[in-house]
Amino acid sequence: MLAACAMPPTSSSSASIDPPQAERVMTLAASGVQNYSCEFDAQHRLAWVFKSPQATLYDASGHAAVRHGAGPSWEAEDGSRIVGHVLAQQPSETRASIPQLLLETHSASGSGTLSAVRYVQRVHTVGGLAPTAPCSTEHEAGSSPYLADYVFYR
Repeated sequence: MLAACAMPPTSSSSASIDPPQAERVMTLAASGVQNYSCEFDAQHRLAWVFKSPQATLYDASGHAAVRHGAGPSWEAEDGSRIVGHVLAQQPSETRASIPQLLLETHSASGSGTLSAVRYVQRVHTVGGLAPTAPCSTEHEAGSSPYLADYVFYR
């Protein structure tokens, strides 16, 4: 399921990324990287495999408000933290970019900004696909910069 966070969707996996009966809490702009690792596939060929995102999410005034990382997870300055899983994805509006996603919170901790968040939408994605250069060494690390907006809903 983590692969869905970075890999382009197939046409059959495209679905609405609008959260059901939810109220928008905030929208934050993300700047970061999608991290990949060079691993052998089933045919014993080396290829880039998505590992985790690493981004900082900024509010409208440019203040770093939330850290985004593996899980996928989001942690606010106040210590509130959520972990989600992908419900749906759509191709990005920008060519050669990671898909737009709808994620649902499956665990939350702390009390604060993120404690009541039920859904996270990743939209307006730019970049983030696996590195274009082929990988040649098992476990070699690679990353690709990306931008996106994250919309949080309760």
